[in-house]
Amino acid sequence: MAATASPTPAPSSSPPAPRPRPWHKQLYFWVLTAIVAGVLTGWLWPSVGVALEPVGTTFVSAIKMLITPIVFLTIVAGIGGVDSLRRVGRVGLKSLVYFQAGTLAALAIGLIAVNLFQPGAGVHAHPGDLQLSGDAAQYVKDGENQSWWHFLTDIVPSSAVGAFAEGNILQVIFFAVLFGVALKAVGPVGAPLVDGINRLSAVVFKILHYIMLAAPVGAFGAMAYTIGEYGISTLTSLGRLIGLFYGTSLFFVVVVLGGVLALLRINVFRLLNHLREEFLIVLGTSSSESVLPRVMAKLEGLGVRRDIVGLTVPTGYSFNLDGSSIYLSLAAVYIAQATDTPLTIGQQLGLLAVMILTSKGSGGITGAGFIALAATLSTVGTVPAAGIMFIFGIDKFMSECRALTNLAGNSVATLVVARWERVLDTERVNRVLRTGTPEPEADPTPAAEQPRPADAAPSLAKT
Repeated sequence: MAATASPTPAPSSSPPAPRPRPWHKQLYFWVLTAIVAGVLTGWLWPSVGVALEPVGTTFVSAIKMLITPIVFLTIVAGIGGVDSLRRVGRVGLKSLVYFQAGTLAALAIGLIAVNLFQPGAGVHAHPGDLQLSGDAAQYVKDGENQSWWHFLTDIVPSSAVGAFAEGNILQVIFFAVLFGVALKAVGPVGAPLVDGINRLSAVVFKILHYIMLAAPVGAFGAMAYTIGEYGISTLTSLGRLIGLFYGTSLFFVVVVLGGVLALLRINVFRLLNHLREEFLIVLGTSSSESVLPRVMAKLEGLGVRRDIVGLTVPTGYSFNLDGSSIYLSLAAVYIAQATDTPLTIGQQLGLLAVMILTSKGSGGITGAGFIALAATLSTVGTVPAAGIMFIFGIDKFMSECRALTNLAGNSVATLVVARWERVLDTERVNRVLRTGTPEPEADPTPAAEQPRPADAAPSLAKT
């Protein structure tokens, strides 16, 4: 009697997850160590910290060098890879609707918080005694030259090359959308260009991978300069306003954004933990732009469709600035309180209406928060613009919180738009958030929508 062969075990439906790297080899560990070292250096040796400014600015400049090419290539590839231009328009419209709702919620929460806790009460500063000087004076001058409709006219670049050279993300998005739509409209003629753009994206992302290896060095230099230049004492002098801003932003992320994610059956703390490296890099460099490509890669790794990520995330960097919105409403009313300028509910709502517009399109601009604040105060005219001198010294510390909140808001926005499009696999998202391992695309993609090469963005999720 022949021996019965043992049954062959069925192959696993998915390969085993790779073994996680030791904690001391993770990027977030080295970035966190660099931030702590930078704080100590700037505190104990202020002159050394100030001298390290070029280290931080050079790293941020190296990142910004690649931001506009990455935004352009990602948007064009996303539009060129979809099967319908109607879907592109639908995704773009839904993104803008959500951005507007998020901005309004952030502004309203900031307005409620500053009226509830009144951090500026008791300062009793006279507006006539305030003297604008240095960078603050320039920011106010720039803000006075901007109207509430300024971002609408600036969206169209006078030169396509100039938009890239100036690093104006909003203008690059405008040109990229036009280019992608035209590329899709010409049909088979544009197919070789789409393939070439995907290949070029792989090269650009590989360059970014090399630059990100220096992230701990850049974070160390930037943090050492901030503490050395402004000093820890600056934090304590206006501690109430700083504490209120950080507390309000934390409330917005955990409660508001957490509530939105709860409706999607996603845990906000797991998402924040999944993006911990990106948050630490932003904390060290005070720039959410420094992690834009990495965030896009991780969102794709969660299973969000590439065209949704390519349209929503870059656009959100100009239209969905939740942290900046909270800052605007807090700062404007704080200045009114500090200068004993009475504001009725109607006047505060008027400020909010203007801020809905002035908060847009300022991503990537040095002093963007101050320029938007000055533009708002100059437009309304009820609060003295010179009052921004009160918060100029602490703006650097507040910019970090703005960038962190903006990053969280744009990550959540992308998931919401994907769910709105009914293409979000919530089970897959939660599985990736639990394991920390991106999964390959399970659903078949249209023939024109080829996956990104292995050296492109998905590889960044593990760097």
